[in-house]
Amino acid sequence: MSVATASPARRGRGARKAARETRDFAMLPALRRRLPLTEPMDDSQIARIDAASMDILENVGVVFRDPVALEDWRNVGADVRGETVHLDRGLVRALIKTIPESFTIHARNPANSLPFGKDHSIFVPMTGAPYLRDLDDVRRNPTLEDLANFHKLSHMLPALHSSAHHIVEPYDHPISQRHLRITYSSMKYSDKTFMGMTTSPKNAEDVLEMCALLFGAAYMETHPVVTGNINGNSPLVWDETMLGALRAFSRRNQPVLCSPFVLGGANTPASVAPSVAQLNAEALSALAYTQVIRPGAPAIYGHYLSTVSMKSGAPMAGTPEISLMNFMIGQLARFYRVPWRSSNTLGGAKTFDAQAGYESAMTLNAVLMAGANYIWHSAGWNEAGMHCSMAKFVVDAEMCAMGYRMAEGIRWDDFDEAMNAVRDIGPGGHYLGHAHTLENFQRAFFMPELFDNNSIEQWQAEGSVEITERGLRHARALLQDYQEPRLDEGRDEALRDYIARREREIPAVDALNQAH
Repeated sequence: MSVATASPARRGRGARKAARETRDFAMLPALRRRLPLTEPMDDSQIARIDAASMDILENVGVVFRDPVALEDWRNVGADVRGETVHLDRGLVRALIKTIPESFTIHARNPANSLPFGKDHSIFVPMTGAPYLRDLDDVRRNPTLEDLANFHKLSHMLPALHSSAHHIVEPYDHPISQRHLRITYSSMKYSDKTFMGMTTSPKNAEDVLEMCALLFGAAYMETHPVVTGNINGNSPLVWDETMLGALRAFSRRNQPVLCSPFVLGGANTPASVAPSVAQLNAEALSALAYTQVIRPGAPAIYGHYLSTVSMKSGAPMAGTPEISLMNFMIGQLARFYRVPWRSSNTLGGAKTFDAQAGYESAMTLNAVLMAGANYIWHSAGWNEAGMHCSMAKFVVDAEMCAMGYRMAEGIRWDDFDEAMNAVRDIGPGGHYLGHAHTLENFQRAFFMPELFDNNSIEQWQAEGSVEITERGLRHARALLQDYQEPRLDEGRDEALRDYIARREREIPAVDALNQAH
């Protein structure tokens, strides 16, 4: 995908330099939340969910479709019957107790390393979209260049703390080798944290070898540098592919998100509290397994939450039950003293319309008030994850910045000076020229760059530009101003050599009928 070129008068070298100097691309620190959390369950209800989940683990069991995992469970004394593992609650509690409640996720630029867990939160872009809506708002198959552009935007948008991994699927590269190019793009075009592909155990190993080239193998033994996601097959199944990837990450002391995939009413009971009890059992079983592999390895209580329309069977986003489940899961993660992941700014709309905005805002507020630590899918998600929208990507990132500011809480550091201004101005005056206003106006109230708050006359005079086009213009401008963060030449060469060797070794196998 080529970036649209504006007129030389507007986008010359001098104009780009001026834009860079006036726009702040510095990443916001990890959010430290200072607002009270929404916690709808009392202690007896938390205990009830916990007891129900432990009953599932002990008496229903969880299927581990992987002979290695089954043997691992036997070795620690679990009750293994065929592929079903029955876990004693005492064993589960002892295992998850060794998961760190907080740790630091390290970036190749140390300034972008992130404290993680407890009252800290980070925003991570969406991943996995088979389509994109591009800089012309055309829905099509993505390419490696499209993926690179999303990684560049992730690097430049202050509220995003990660370049993730396959934000969109690059269809112009063989699927069997794709994980190598995706990982390299994440590493090269941003110096923030990133995610690693877990599409197979061997792909996970490749990612970790590339991380060892970038950071050093010994460094990784004591420093988390990449996160991987392990999806469960709800209800109550973990498969060989995901478990092999989990082992690869946990053995190298790298955190995994242990994520049941909830379609409420389809693969969980059609009720909020029982759905959470099942999800909790699934998550705990995988969290416990990470500690079987390596006690003390970082791990993250994960999930993907959706509810299913009882009319059509379609997954829905932004529903009130999803918010309620997020509140409950936050309480449970804190009960077990483990960090947790949720999903953000999810939309089911087919375009970047009011539905997409409402659904996304509903979820954003809920995950912040629930106290999520790893806030994934924070930019671009629409059409139930089937496409990533360039316009929505940058607007979502601004929404995250707004949520960040809200969750920071009330500032009191200028209270006395502001009260002096009240005495100075008195009745009937205005504060626009007062010294306190001049000193504080830039930080006093969040001023969105992409939302239009002018009069309708001014908006019409400026072309009646709506939010999708404003987002696309902003994305184009950012990509014009992008400056690649320097990657050490020796490490870059080692990464490229590794990719070249592995691409010689891995047959170039493509999925059938990729161009949909």
